[in-house]
Amino acid sequence: MIMHPPMSTAKGIQHHAFFKLGKAPAKADARNFKFAALLKKVPPRTPPQYDFDVLHPGIPTPMFANDVHGDCVIAARAHLTLRFEHIEQGSVLMISDNDVVKEYWKESGGADDGLNMLDSLKAWRQTGWLAAGFPYKINAFAQITPTGHDEVQAAIYLLTAAYVGLALPKSAQAQIQTGQPWAVASGPADAPNSWGGHCVMIPGYNATGPVCVTWGRKQQMSWAFFDKYCDEAYAIVDDKDSATSKLDVSKLLEALHSLRPS
Repeated sequence: MIMHPPMSTAKGIQHHAFFKLGKAPAKADARNFKFAALLKKVPPRTPPQYDFDVLHPGIPTPMFANDVHGDCVIAARAHLTLRFEHIEQGSVLMISDNDVVKEYWKESGGADDGLNMLDSLKAWRQTGWLAAGFPYKINAFAQITPTGHDEVQAAIYLLTAAYVGLALPKSAQAQIQTGQPWAVASGPADAPNSWGGHCVMIPGYNATGPVCVTWGRKQQMSWAFFDKYCDEAYAIVDDKDSATSKLDVSKLLEALHSLRPS
């Protein structure tokens, strides 16, 4: 079994009775594929707005125990797996809270301290995880420039969704509690990471900004909010499956591997 390094403790897991956070600070790795370089090889043609869930109705948005544990990194993985397999299998995969929590404990070492997204992505690619009784892995992932709107839109439109980390401000807590979109506010509550780190899956975008799935719901955010608080983002290629991509996966992977740092 491949052993993965300990995950850095995430801030804010127990700061709220319902909205648990659990993303550790972003980790840099020069070996990461860069999605911007890939898009130069495979130029995208993205529409001005798009939402995978609108075009594929019936996909649920479970909490996946993120109101009890700081398992947002794995919960976002589960939401993305639901969409990958909805395309591939033509039905909704029955991923349980237990599937998510079991993988969370495995990667965290049994402590509710949150996870590092990059470490977890590598585990997902290398060893996969068990969901609804079956193993699922990803083929590759590429790093998105946090302020690169064209990259975010391309990942969503071409590859189903973007996998994103946010350094949430306290103002975001008040906004989601009152059913408001996430938008840049002002004052001390607007400081990045003043609430804590959170991982979300983004299957849609519009003129206002990205629309993510988190805490059992869809949450709109503004592009200005995304620019200020996104501290890491990734495009993900499903494991050896052309059905989940609008691109030729063999050519996509060839392009990705041609970009591997020396």
